[in-house]
Amino acid sequence: MAKKILIVDDEPHIVKALALRLKANNYDTVAAYDAMQAMKKAVEEKPDLIILDYKMPAGDGLTVFENLQRMCDLGIVPVIFITAFPDKIVKNKVMEMGAADFIMKPFDTEDLLNKVKKALGDE
Repeated sequence: MAKKILIVDDEPHIVKALALRLKANNYDTVAAYDAMQAMKKAVEEKPDLIILDYKMPAGDGLTVFENLQRMCDLGIVPVIFITAFPDKIVKNKVMEMGAADFIMKPFDTEDLLNKVKKALGDE
């Protein structure tokens, strides 16, 4: 059975690009476009991994991540943050909080796939 990845980003073209690439590599994908949808989809879909945009309207990725960590069944789901903000402080903060990894936009497809495989233990 294919592993399910929840992609959370407020930019539909980013979600589409990620979904196409992940589906081509035999992953199932689910999309959310803001923090509220992200929480709802995470609870409903029970993904194996979440790719989470750091900055979004209607709540940021950091808040979503903190809320997920508080939920016993979702707190163990690995989260890879994705962002266009090249801030080492942000990267260090999310990694210290327990994120599986951090990807900068625009992203390198092979780097993305390697980080997804690593986070899912598929290496």
